[in-house]
Amino acid sequence: MMPRRVLAAALILATVPALPVQALQYCTDGRPGLNFSFGFSFGGRMTENDRNEFDLMQLQRLGVAATRVERWNGCIRAFVRKPGGGEEMQYFDPNSYARLQ
Repeated sequence: MMPRRVLAAALILATVPALPVQALQYCTDGRPGLNFSFGFSFGGRMTENDRNEFDLMQLQRLGVAATRVERWNGCIRAFVRKPGGGEEMQYFDPNSYARLQ
């Protein structure tokens, strides 16, 4: 595990151009050291809205006619269109997306 971290750090340092000392004051946000942002992240936490959108897409991919979803009491609560019109609440397992009875 340690060699991977060292290799990753070396790659990052190799891609960063050398900056003059005067430029360093403009490249930091008040925290010590240099901070870089490339517009993407790994392993960040999803917001509640992001999680709901993801769950909605997963259920729709599985053929559920859900219009909106939310995490509720350890389950996914989905509002699903009924064939004859209207909506009903259905509950799904958040890990397997299996419908709960």
